Amino acid sequence: MMAPRHISHSPYSYGPRRSPARRRALIATAGALALAGVGWTFLTSGPGVHGLSDGSVLDGRKAAQVTAYLDTEAAGGHDNVRATLDGAAIPVTAAGPRLKLALPRLTEGRHTLVVEGDSSIPFASYREVVGFTVDTTAPALKVVDPEVKNAGPVTIAGKAGTDAKVSVDGKVVSVDKSGAFTITVPRGTSVVKVTAVDRAGNTTTKAVSTRGRRPMIRAAHITAIGWGNDTLRGNILALVRSGKLNAVQLDVKDEDGEVGYASQVPLARQIGAAKGYYDARKAVAEIHAAGAQVIGRIVAFRDPKLATAAWKAGKKDQVVLTPAGEPYAGGGHYGKLAFTNFADRTVRKYNQDLAVEAASLGFDDILYDYVRRPDGPLSKMRFPGIGSATPEQSITSFVADTRTAMGSHPAYLGVSVFGIAATRPTEIAQDIAALVKVSDYIAPMVYPSHWGPGEYGVANPDTAPYAIVQRSLADFARQAKGTQTEIVPWLQDFSMGSTYGPAQVAEQIKAAAANKMNSFILWNAGARYQGAALQQIVAR
Repeated sequence: MMAPRHISHSPYSYGPRRSPARRRALIATAGALALAGVGWTFLTSGPGVHGLSDGSVLDGRKAAQVTAYLDTEAAGGHDNVRATLDGAAIPVTAAGPRLKLALPRLTEGRHTLVVEGDSSIPFASYREVVGFTVDTTAPALKVVDPEVKNAGPVTIAGKAGTDAKVSVDGKVVSVDKSGAFTITVPRGTSVVKVTAVDRAGNTTTKAVSTRGRRPMIRAAHITAIGWGNDTLRGNILALVRSGKLNAVQLDVKDEDGEVGYASQVPLARQIGAAKGYYDARKAVAEIHAAGAQVIGRIVAFRDPKLATAAWKAGKKDQVVLTPAGEPYAGGGHYGKLAFTNFADRTVRKYNQDLAVEAASLGFDDILYDYVRRPDGPLSKMRFPGIGSATPEQSITSFVADTRTAMGSHPAYLGVSVFGIAATRPTEIAQDIAALVKVSDYIAPMVYPSHWGPGEYGVANPDTAPYAIVQRSLADFARQAKGTQTEIVPWLQDFSMGSTYGPAQVAEQIKAAAANKMNSFILWNAGARYQGAALQQIVAR
């Protein structure tokens, strides 16, 4: 007797979908061959693996939820089926009219599922192979900061993974074999959203500014209440009219959580934060008429107004907590209910809604402050909802989401940061290398009085304004290199220890200029500025 052998793609192969006449003919042929003493085994088409198709690509979610099974009758019964995944046997279990293939946890990469069994047709068997891939990695996406030099269209160029589909603001763009793409958008679009989606459905999104670099700004801070004071407001506007300042930083939401104008953001009105100290449209118009732009400062996560309201309402997740579930005291000097939770969706949306509203009211810039975690040991605080992200990643995503939320509004987006953040990103969760990618400018607070002895090799920073500012800003310049993100430092125009007059303020301005930073924002809590320290702005 001849040894049995398999024949693939035989003219005698058949599967469960063959016509009854064809099946009877093949059975008769097989029977005749058997009576003649020929030991043939015919390879038929398999019963069909359901739930997983050959050549499919699964993302992480699909890979975790995939279920593969066979039809019991088509497979010839439970005891008849043998299955392997990448060469290792996997269990086959009966589940009613189905045979479930017990797939293990699927790892990244290519996999091969093989199902074998004996057909109900005499002298026939089947072997079915399903090849598939698990891909949980988001596609690569690099977008070059566009050069904006004139009033014409802006070209967005970049490169994505070769298997990714790319869209800009929802419009699919052509991608060449290397993954490169270009598209032009009208000037004034402000921000575009570039999205890459790979075969598995993994997505990478980047918000790209189409405005180019933020033009030079030389500004001074004033509070919402201060703006209502004729003397303080008049002195700042006089510096603008004399050509020494070209911007005013006016508070939108301050350290107490109060919104300076009559905000229509629902949560601001609900918690009593909308104070109406000034008329936003009128203030913006007055500053514009004087020849300056308006920077709206939003104190983001130091917000005792929202924290107190949330705690009283039992919404504890909106507050930074201790491991015991109590409000974190904010480093001991801010108060028990001072910091809201930057990982909470409601808290994030509240600040973003204020940013969008201020932009729609005519503010030229939105400048976040206290966009950080509280200072203190990380082990002593919890951020409900943060998931697997680090505090630095959560803060960065908040800023990126704000840029997206602002959409077509022309306002620039800035982020105020500690001076130490350039070299210590985890200290208060401000990663400068990441933040420069999602903002128009970084505003480091490099006040000489706030540095400890010996920082940057300066024995007493408070008495050496040029040295400490020049050296600290050099680190920020390195972080922003290769991007269009500007560094706009906060400079000290107040005395805290040493007396600061026009000479000390001017030294800081010179130190910034030494790092090719011609923009700055002056801070004085009482909004009293030393105009003698300022030079008239020269057109650039």
